Amino acid sequence: MLTKEKVQEFLKEIEVDDLVNNLQIVGNDVYIDMTAHSPAMHEKKKLEAAMKQAFASEFGEEVHLKLKIVSPEPSEIQQSQIKGKQIPGIQNIIAIASGKGGVGKSTVSANMAVTLAKMGFKVGLLDADIYGPSVPTMFDTEGAKPISVEVDGKNMMKPIENYGVKMLSIGYFSGANQAVVWRGPMASKALNQMIRDAAWGELDFLLIDLPPGTGDIHLSIIQEVPVTGAVIVSTPQHVALADVRKGIAMFQMESINIPVLGLIENMAYFTPDELPENKYYIFGNQGAQYLAEDLGIPVLGEIPLIQSIREAGDVGRPAALQENSKISEIYTETARRMVESLVERNKSLPPTEAVKISTMAGCSPKAK
Repeated sequence: MLTKEKVQEFLKEIEVDDLVNNLQIVGNDVYIDMTAHSPAMHEKKKLEAAMKQAFASEFGEEVHLKLKIVSPEPSEIQQSQIKGKQIPGIQNIIAIASGKGGVGKSTVSANMAVTLAKMGFKVGLLDADIYGPSVPTMFDTEGAKPISVEVDGKNMMKPIENYGVKMLSIGYFSGANQAVVWRGPMASKALNQMIRDAAWGELDFLLIDLPPGTGDIHLSIIQEVPVTGAVIVSTPQHVALADVRKGIAMFQMESINIPVLGLIENMAYFTPDELPENKYYIFGNQGAQYLAEDLGIPVLGEIPLIQSIREAGDVGRPAALQENSKISEIYTETARRMVESLVERNKSLPPTEAVKISTMAGCSPKAK
């Protein structure tokens, strides 16, 4: 005979008794009210499926489980977290950041954007470096001006598009030789307009190329949009890594709590054109790897210091577009690892607001 004690003992055995708020038995019907670990819908569905399977295995098909699963109350930390409002149509927002300048973050952002587009994703790139915009140069779109389009009765900016990537940058609104001399609040307002008043359409990824440091622009982005995860770019030397550590700490603050998807080591080694198999570690060896291990985050890729990367950026055609080249392969593998890390993030953490991907383009989590 099915008893309340038997069910309670079984709930302890499968280690969910602490999630049960109410338990009632009426004949062969077991009524259980539970609180899920996470507010994420997929977590509640996983819990429901696991409970039904466990009960059927233990008590047989004649016992009918009636489950009611509710979301947990947000903790004080979660309530105080800075969260942005969802942008319709944009599934994942990835912040590409570094703690200091000069590490090649914009070059990495441009190449990651075109690589994801080549993989079949719908990609946007927002150049959030108000004072030093580089996207117009790197995508050969200098002099282009976003036009106004009407969307649902509202006038919005249409992003510039090239190589399959939709882009916005303050560089499209200011002259090439015109300095942007704005205080923080004005720069933040301009950035928010490029995010909210733009007709981005349907995107799998919006990459945000953040400026160096941890200032007003970073906080504005975090407050304005639900950032799915951050990718950190660094060079191997100790001085760069010390600043990068601070940049990672910003995303991991309790009030911000944005998952760091991984670290990209840029200029990891020098490879001359005439000796493509040779590697010269002129900035140090494996500095980013040691930092990543220390902080418990993955290394997504090691980008070499190759002359063609610089030349490609200068002429406005990112090096990742070079078919069947070594650098294209490296960026493809780096992007694939980023998506794998994002899949893991989506499986283990609740959504930031908009977190789903429509297609993984052949990417899957790594086997444990």
